Amino acid sequence: MKSCTSVLFFEVRKRMDLYLWVAKSPDGPSAKFHVANIHTMSELKLSGNHLKGSRPVLSFHKAFDEQPHLQLLKEIFTQMFATPKRHHKSKPFFDHVLSFSVADGRIWFRNYQVVVPLDKKKVDPESVTLVEVGPRFCLNPVRIFDGAFGGRTLYENPGYVSPNAVRAALKKKVAGKYVAKVQARQARKEHTAANPMPRSELEDLFLGGGQGSEEGDE
Repeated sequence: MKSCTSVLFFEVRKRMDLYLWVAKSPDGPSAKFHVANIHTMSELKLSGNHLKGSRPVLSFHKAFDEQPHLQLLKEIFTQMFATPKRHHKSKPFFDHVLSFSVADGRIWFRNYQVVVPLDKKKVDPESVTLVEVGPRFCLNPVRIFDGAFGGRTLYENPGYVSPNAVRAALKKKVAGKYVAKVQARQARKEHTAANPMPRSELEDLFLGGGQGSEEGDE
């Protein structure tokens, strides 16, 4: 923990909502994300693998260079996940790729293993392949602060909708369907009462005939 300035903090609310804080300690900045669409290696049967503690290649979507808040997040992720230059515990090679993509205003994370042919003396760049290791998840930005875990807001996502608001909207939608059914049933009853079926002249035909036959038998 000595001289550690990068912090990843997972916050769970209501045992169902997961948030990720990415912060530079102690002076900031920091970013808060809502974590969604989490898939692990065992769940998706991903076959990739790489050495523990090995150096990653960071791959960023071109959208990270187009907007100021994404440029800031790119720098934070680079300092968070890249191996410090000439670190005494760093491996002398790269064997996996961390991919950060942007789509629908969200950041999609992937982890791939770099697979090279068995004959390492004849390595062709075109023969190198990527096999997904996992995990994969989606980060929906909530806010970016100038301090660590707080401070002045540098960016707020205008399209972010909290999970509580989503659940409330779903409940309201279900309740609205039930209310619509009750109202339709009540309207049907009122329509039936206001428009009774006219009495038919043949309604008592068979009833009268039955009574006559019984009297004749007697």
